[in-house]
Amino acid sequence: MHTLNLGILAHVDAGKTSLTERLLHAAGVIDEIGSVDDGSTQTDSLALERQRGITIKSAVVSFVVDDIAVNLIDTPGHPDFIAEVERVLGVLDGAVLVISAVEGVQAQSRVLMRTLRRLRIPTLVFVNKIDRAGARYGTLLGSIAERLAPGIVAMGGAEGLGTRDARSAPFAADDTAFTTDLVDLLTSRDDALLAAYVNAPETVSYRRLRDALAAQTGQALVHPVFFGSAATGAGVAELIAGITELLPTAQGDAQAPASGTVFKIDRGPAGEKAAYVRMVSGTVRTRDVLTFRGADGRESVGKVSAIGVFDGGAEVRSTSVGAGRIGTLHGLGDIRIGDTIGEAAAKPVRHHFAPPTLETVVVPGRDTDRGALLLALGRLAEQDPLIGLRQDDVRQEVSVSLYGEVQKEVIQATLADDFGVDVTFRETTTICLERPVGSGAAFEIIDKDPNPFLATVGLRVDPAPTGSGVEFRREVELGSMPYSFMRAVEETVLTTLDQGIHGWRVTDCTVTMTHSGYWPRQSHSHAVFDKTMSSTAGDFRNLTPLVLMSALRRAGTTVYEPLHHFRIELPSDTFGTLMPVLARLRAVPGTPDMSGTTCVLEGEIPAARVHELQQLLPGLTRGEGVLESAFAQYRPVVGPAPERPRTDNDPLHRKEYLLRTSRGGAAGACGGGAGPAGHAPDPPALSATSDRGRRSRSSPARRSGMTECPCALPRS
Repeated sequence: MHTLNLGILAHVDAGKTSLTERLLHAAGVIDEIGSVDDGSTQTDSLALERQRGITIKSAVVSFVVDDIAVNLIDTPGHPDFIAEVERVLGVLDGAVLVISAVEGVQAQSRVLMRTLRRLRIPTLVFVNKIDRAGARYGTLLGSIAERLAPGIVAMGGAEGLGTRDARSAPFAADDTAFTTDLVDLLTSRDDALLAAYVNAPETVSYRRLRDALAAQTGQALVHPVFFGSAATGAGVAELIAGITELLPTAQGDAQAPASGTVFKIDRGPAGEKAAYVRMVSGTVRTRDVLTFRGADGRESVGKVSAIGVFDGGAEVRSTSVGAGRIGTLHGLGDIRIGDTIGEAAAKPVRHHFAPPTLETVVVPGRDTDRGALLLALGRLAEQDPLIGLRQDDVRQEVSVSLYGEVQKEVIQATLADDFGVDVTFRETTTICLERPVGSGAAFEIIDKDPNPFLATVGLRVDPAPTGSGVEFRREVELGSMPYSFMRAVEETVLTTLDQGIHGWRVTDCTVTMTHSGYWPRQSHSHAVFDKTMSSTAGDFRNLTPLVLMSALRRAGTTVYEPLHHFRIELPSDTFGTLMPVLARLRAVPGTPDMSGTTCVLEGEIPAARVHELQQLLPGLTRGEGVLESAFAQYRPVVGPAPERPRTDNDPLHRKEYLLRTSRGGAAGACGGGAGPAGHAPDPPALSATSDRGRRSRSSPARRSGMTECPCALPRS
């Protein structure tokens, strides 16, 4: 039996959870279709989901059609929970994007389809709610082609639109208009098919066209469109046929070494972890000892105590899970979302959407709940790493990252219901970022003031293309000092850049290690290890932030704020009322598109002002204005750069930093700064004694030939 891992994606309220229920019913998995409004659906299992009628967490159910076992993953539609969608994308073989026949293409629809196309995930489009008043067909197809993807083809018509009797009318082989559309669409992307059609059109049979349609759909070149209603079941049979015929099934060698990707973490009633894994190859069995790795280089080992697979709409216990399938692994206490298990052939989950652009401080209702709050937030961050906990020990505060206000409400309710911790939130603020303006370099030399650490570190910061993130390079040879020291520098660079000159995360830069040096492990005459004479990884972890921030200061940074692209549809006579408000919110509107009594206005607005615009719009437009918004880009902040309080030891203030981190807290090491950017000082003259440990020139440390200045360093 083949396996198809299928994602159901949509803008909120387009009906994807209802479609999931209908698919399970059509496959015979459930006898009665659940209702989102009544909180009786299979995939909305959380109490909060049932209360609110929205999907918050992705859920997996399974059904069988012919010889294909479909693992169907229902994902949230609300943009505040886009992180759940992101984790699912990396494990899909195909997707169904649900569009409302009434509301049409919405903001989240565009974000999702843009990402699906970029990742080349085969995608079908299901236009839902054809039985609802206001449902459209022809104009909606044009909107899908214009705003989602040009390579679409309708697989059927829709009759009785807007009535309870609305139904799908699939096109057949003898429908000339349909076959002509297929030929036009498919030959524009297949030269061999075009040549065959031009030279001998009789050889291009309907069967060949359907095969070509399946092939191009599998390559994410075209997107078949189906019409129907999840509420009545209209068009669902045709959609199921399209899923099995047009979407590719999972590939993978069950006999190869085990390899998979973790895309979700849950905890059971007793707190035990369950890791949802998509197997890429091989087979995992109960009691197997697995190695799993994180994108940050972390590596752990654990023993599988139990395995769950999805069958008949529910999770059932199994002794194994094989290539192409989705299962839950129990007993792996240290495993995290995004980890790869087994062989490294499995690709880690990557970020496909913009990170959260808002944050807020979480305040416990009682001071005695601070410990419980940290534990609870840690559990939530385990299930959703993008909430980005930021703990400030100085102010005794903890912040979380957010996509929007609804997510904040859900976090508050979850903390109260699941953990018994009542919280409030401070005002939501924007998360900015910093980018280097130019290049800057600095270094500090071992055993040379003002450096109190037994390490030599030199770093250069250079700007990199937008969106490239942070890259670490070396101009020193990897063998110039122990790898653990090299690794300590690299890890500390990445951690330190979480807080730049103004306190924001620094991105889009290249950090190059230009100098290195250390003192090898030394001991006294009785072979007792002397830490004061030997470099440790801690020396490099403590020195690196000072050098990096000195280099970053010389490079300079600009603070960027997140912008959302907005689209407002409003009555034309309210346009003049809206414009002054947009100006006050620092929005930059484009040219309005006036069409009769309706105006469509697009532009950009700071992310921090989107929620305020949402609240003001109904009053400004007599309740008729419709706002769509999605993250667009970052732009430089106009005016003074906003500052963010630091939560680290603050390497920007050398004296205080050294008091917290210096080996001996030597006050005399606090003066001065790093060497001048781009220029190494002259080699220090070797003196008979030094002020650190009073080592003589003939000490073991000297005789070992370790490097103490850049002149002696091997460089590449």
